[in-house]
Parts: sequence; C-alpha cells; structure tokens
Amino acid sequence: MSGVTIIGTGRHVPGAPVPNDALARVMDTSDEWIQTRTGIKQRYFARDGQGVSDLGVEAAKMALDDAGIEASDIDYIIFATMTPDYFFPGSGPLLGAKLGIPGVPALDIRQQCAAMPYAFQLANGLVQSHAAETILLVGADVHAGFMPWTDWDIVRSEAEREVARDAYERATKHRGLAIIFGDGAAAMVLRDSQTPDGGFIGAELHSDGNSFDHLFVPGCGFRSIPYVTPEALLADEHIPHMLGPSLLKKAVRTLSKTVRSLCETHGVSQDDIDCFIAHQANERINQAVRQALHIPPEKIPSNIARYGNTSAATIGILTDELRRDGNIREGDLLCFLALGAGLNWGAALLRL
Repeated sequence: MSGVTIIGTGRHVPGAPVPNDALARVMDTSDEWIQTRTGIKQRYFARDGQGVSDLGVEAAKMALDDAGIEASDIDYIIFATMTPDYFFPGSGPLLGAKLGIPGVPALDIRQQCAAMPYAFQLANGLVQSHAAETILLVGADVHAGFMPWTDWDIVRSEAEREVARDAYERATKHRGLAIIFGDGAAAMVLRDSQTPDGGFIGAELHSDGNSFDHLFVPGCGFRSIPYVTPEALLADEHIPHMLGPSLLKKAVRTLSKTVRSLCETHGVSQDDIDCFIAHQANERINQAVRQALHIPPEKIPSNIARYGNTSAATIGILTDELRRDGNIREGDLLCFLALGAGLNWGAALLRL
C-alpha cells in the first residue's frame, strides 16, 4: 500500500537577514550570547502589513513549479500557522484566492511548531479516503508582531541612534524569546506515491494541555471580555511566555521516546532512516535529541543558524533545501519530528 509523498517543495523568507548584532542594538545581548544558547546567527522579519498568506503564496508558487503542475491542479489546501493574517478567518482561504484557486477547500491547522507531522497524517488520510488527490501543504509564520521592540528601523539597520532606556529594558526583559524567532514560509505538494510501500508510512502524534503554560500567549484571548484590553497590551501579555529550560527537557524526552516508538510500531530500524528532519527550535534541543537517539550528525541536518525558529515553516524550509541540494533523494526514508506549543509533538515516517 502506498501513501502520500512529496512531489514539489518551495520556501520564502521576507527581506534581508537580521544578524544577531542588530538585536544587540535594541536589547542587552550579543552575537556570542545568542549563538551559544540557540545556534542562531540571523533571521528574517516581515514588514508591517505582510502576512503569512503573502509569504505562503511565494513558497507555494515555488513548490508548484518544482512539481511541474499548475495551481488549478490543487484540490485541497492545508495551511499550518499560529500567526494568521487575521484572528479570523484562517489564512488558507486567503492563500487559495491569491493563487487564483478560490473554491478549493482550505483547512487551517494549529499545532504550532509541531504542525508538519500532524499535517502529513492528515494529508494522507484525505488522499486515501479519496477526498483529495493533490494537496498543497503550507507552513508559515510571521513572528514580527510578537517582538518586544518598536525601533524596527534600528533592527533593520536603516537608522543609527541610541534606543530609549525604557525601550531597551523592555526588550531585554523578553530577550529569551525574542532572539529565537524569525519569519518564513514553506510549501509542499503532496500526492499518492503509487509505489508499493512508498510515501507516508505512519505517524505517532501526542498532545498534553497540562503543559500549555510552557509556551503560550497569556493575554488577548476569549477568556477576557473584551479579548484585547489596553491593560493586557501594557503588561505585554500579547508576547508569548516560555519556560525555556523545562521546555528543552520535555522536547528531548518526548521526541526521542516518540521516534523510538514510531520505528518499533512500523518495524523500522533507526539505521534504515536516511535523514531525520527535525523542527528547528533550538540547536541545543536537536543536538540533545541526536545524542539521546544515537543519530550520526550527518543524518540530522540543521539550518537554524540562518533562519531562526520559523515555527510551522522550519521543517518545510529545511526539506526544500535538502531536496534542492541533492542531500535527500527519491527512495530515501525520512523521519520528521517536532514539538510545539500545546504542547503538541510527534514524528512521521515517509519514503520519498
């Protein structure tokens, strides 16, 4: 029996790269401090008015071209993001309209950084049930609106001046989160592989709302009336709150356990896996997972240094780079693994 496989990929990031030294102009940090803790050297940020559907449409065009098909061949859209263009509607319908295919069903999913393993299982189910034949899967996030500074012209190296002390202190207060995230989009075109034992093999997925407070936005939700208040904004409750050290430990423990269990379920040896494509949240997390699973370094590539954490886009961006550079090829067995807010986590096996 075959499953969905990847027939085209694309990626897009906005504007010019923002190096660590640029962040050091608006808060107390340094290139060395950031690299030591995260492995990140630079990231990209969208401009005001630029949303995930704008980034996603560029990645989608690239993926469609790679697959050698037209947008009109797409009969289902899955859009993964935690930073939609609007609170509602979702960004999937906006993407479809911008691609010139209004009317195609578009589903938004909210597993944050863990979206891709979930999306592969969902896409495979849609194809196997004959609800779809050609699926456009897009993961995109724009985190710029979360950033704790207002001096964007300084961050973008468009101005040189001293930052006000209160603004500097505010940004520094949130630097543990602010240094991690970047903006970007990735797209994949999925179809049934039509090759026995090819394509999607299986996924193991989990969620645990008991640990929601490890990474969440404390304000601007419908537990409050109104759902956005001046007091919440003044208290920076629109900025995510993260329990970094505890999140790292949970990620290493849960991801290594999940990968082992998934391989055992499907009778796959870890040695048979050609490439482990992990969510790019923090280089320290991925190195710890690699060590826990005894994965050779060359089998778990990383690109977080150049992009930062683009949440739902990280796995797709890395997959596109690996395909275009010839580092993953037809017939390769891939393991995708990720953990994100929720908490959600999981792993998926797919043979190209």
